[in-house]
Amino acid sequence: MEDLKDLLPVEAVRLDVRAADWREAIGAAGRLMVETGATTDEYTREMVANVEENGPYIVIAPGVAFAHSRPSPAVLTTGMSWVRLAEPVEFGHESNDPVTLVVALAAKDSAAHTSAMASLARLLGDPDTASALAAAPTPEALHAVLTGDGAEASEPSAEPEPSAASKPSAAPEPSAASGPRAASLHKILTVCGNGVGTSLFLKNTLEQVLDRWGWSRFVSVEATDTISAKGKASEAVALLTSREIARTLGDVGRPVKVVQDFTSTAEVDAVLRDTYDV
Repeated sequence: MEDLKDLLPVEAVRLDVRAADWREAIGAAGRLMVETGATTDEYTREMVANVEENGPYIVIAPGVAFAHSRPSPAVLTTGMSWVRLAEPVEFGHESNDPVTLVVALAAKDSAAHTSAMASLARLLGDPDTASALAAAPTPEALHAVLTGDGAEASEPSAEPEPSAASKPSAAPEPSAASGPRAASLHKILTVCGNGVGTSLFLKNTLEQVLDRWGWSRFVSVEATDTISAKGKASEAVALLTSREIARTLGDVGRPVKVVQDFTSTAEVDAVLRDTYDV
């Protein structure tokens, strides 16, 4: 399983890139993956088509777009790119626009990049690391923050104390009447258009919350695509996804919970509490 530093070489990092609109922003990220041998130009067109077909669900957090498409012959090897924009660009997302960072992923399959996605989710969800990434003056400095190399890099800071208004209450006990039973394993689906990108981001954030609660033994999380989710919904207690994908899913016979910021453990904590009424 490949780590972030294996999939995102420093040559695939560009800073202060100018883009007139979201298509040009994705195009800039796609060109970097072509230049580093991860994809052909066709994959860039597939990433643009993904947004045209499914909406701006790839804007996973305020200012952050995670461009990707399904595994296809246009993917030569699993790889990533990182484009920090000179000026913000509108993607059309209701709450997370405008975008200043486009991270792109090309995946050969749904498994090889899961470790890298977990690392990236933790990094972007950490305020100190996110600030360091936004302020990095060169691709080399930014890459050092991402990979933990060099003097400028550091471990993500301990999770900051939430404000009084947003601070979650103590983690609920799994034995609570409304929580998962010890004798059974509940499943939650995280859903995106393709099942290999944003759904993995959300899966990793949800698993962080479950770990904190001590519920990981009782609740499993599966990242999947919209088509598969409709068939698997009956197996799950809930589906977590973006507003755009929730509209695509429609009524699947199980609660569909919308998450705006896929990197926010506080928001996912609140959604999970609502799901289990704790």
